[in-house]
Amino acid sequence: MATTRDTGATPFAALFPGQGVQRRGMGARWLGTPSWSLVDTVSEASGHDVAELLLEAGTETLARTDLAQISVFTASLLSWTEFRDAHPEARVTAFAGHSLGEYTALVAAGALGVADGARLVGARGRAMADAARHRPGAMAAVMGADPEDVEELTARMRRDGADLWVANLNSPRQTVVAGAPDAVEAAGGPALANGWRYSVLPVSAACHTAYMAPASRALTAALDEVTFRPAHVPVVANVDARPHTDGHDSPALCARQLVSPVRWHATLHTLVTGLGSTRFTDFGPGRTLAGLARRAFPDIPAESVGGGRLVVHE
Repeated sequence: MATTRDTGATPFAALFPGQGVQRRGMGARWLGTPSWSLVDTVSEASGHDVAELLLEAGTETLARTDLAQISVFTASLLSWTEFRDAHPEARVTAFAGHSLGEYTALVAAGALGVADGARLVGARGRAMADAARHRPGAMAAVMGADPEDVEELTARMRRDGADLWVANLNSPRQTVVAGAPDAVEAAGGPALANGWRYSVLPVSAACHTAYMAPASRALTAALDEVTFRPAHVPVVANVDARPHTDGHDSPALCARQLVSPVRWHATLHTLVTGLGSTRFTDFGPGRTLAGLARRAFPDIPAESVGGGRLVVHE
C-alpha cells in the first residue's frame, strides 16, 4: 500500500538506483519544469541526446549499458532536484547509490558538479559497454541463500577453473553473481539443488568483477580530468560501505567500484547504525531500493519520490 506523508524535518538517507530501473518515458513528468534544464547540461557533457532517451527511447535502446546509465543518472537527478527545491526543509543524513547511483549521490552531495558527473557517467557507460563487447559476461540473482554460502559456491567454482564472482551483496537473502556466461549458467545447478532461487539477468556484462578491469582503467583516465570537492553530507561508498566526505578518495573508490562487489546491505547498515538514518528515500525510476531497504530494516520507513512527494510503501 502506498501513502503520502509530509516531509517535515525528519532526517533521511537519500538513495539513488543503478542500471536496470530504466523504463520508456521515465522523464516525461519533468518536461517543462525548471529542473529540465539539467537535461541540456547532461546531454552536452555526456555526448548523449538525453531528452530523447528520457522521453522517446524504447526498451531495446534503453537496455544498452551506456544509454541506460546516463538515462537513470539523469532521471534520478531530476527527481532529487525537484524534491529538494520543493522541500528545502528536508534534512539528509547521508547519500548512497547502488553502482551507477553512487555518481548521482556524489552530485547530490556536492562532491561533483552536474557536468562532471555526467562526463564520468558517460565515460563509465562507454567503457563498460566496450569491455563487455570484448569479453562478454553474464549475471544472475541468487535468492534465499546466505551470502556466505553464495561466496563459497563462487570460490569453489573458481578453484575448478570457472570465472565466477559475487557482484552485488544486496540483502541477507539476495546476492548477485557474475562472470563468464557458461559459469553463470553452470552455477544454476548447485544453486537450485540447495533450494535457492536462481534467475539469470538480461545483461551481457559481468559488472563488478575482474571482467571490468579494462573499463576501470579507462574510467581512471576520465576521473583524472574532473574535480572532486568535499561532500557537504557523507556519501557511503559501495566498495567499503563506509561514509566519505573528503573528495580526495573519491576517484580511487569510483575506479575500484567497477571491479569490486557492491556491498549494498552493509551500506544500508552503515546508514542506520553509523549515521543515524531513521528513514530511507529512493530517488529515481521505480522503487527498487526502497524495497530492499524495507526488507532489510522493516521497522524503518522506506519511501520513493513520486510527483515531488514522498510516497511511503507499507
